[in-house]
Amino acid sequence: MLKFAHPLLMALCLNASLALAAEPLDLNTATAAQLESLHGIGPAKAQAIIDYRSKHGPFQKVEDLEKVDGIGAKMMEKLKPMVTVKAPSTPAAPGTSAKQ
Repeated sequence: MLKFAHPLLMALCLNASLALAAEPLDLNTATAAQLESLHGIGPAKAQAIIDYRSKHGPFQKVEDLEKVDGIGAKMMEKLKPMVTVKAPSTPAAPGTSAKQ
């Protein structure tokens, strides 16, 4: 029984990591560690993405990632399915209803 536990545990871990990888990472909220989990992004590029975001504000579209130093068209094509840019949630203006 014990010899079957290890492969079963490995399969469960693999399935869990694949499920987590299925949802694209939001470039505007991702931490350095989350960015580093993307294929081809190491500590320097993760920091460059965060620095760009801090200096220029939130990404408006995924393609803006190419404006970051060290990320070219080839890398962009690899990253595109793994990242997203979600619309920022803005609070309703005072005196207005969020439901209109």
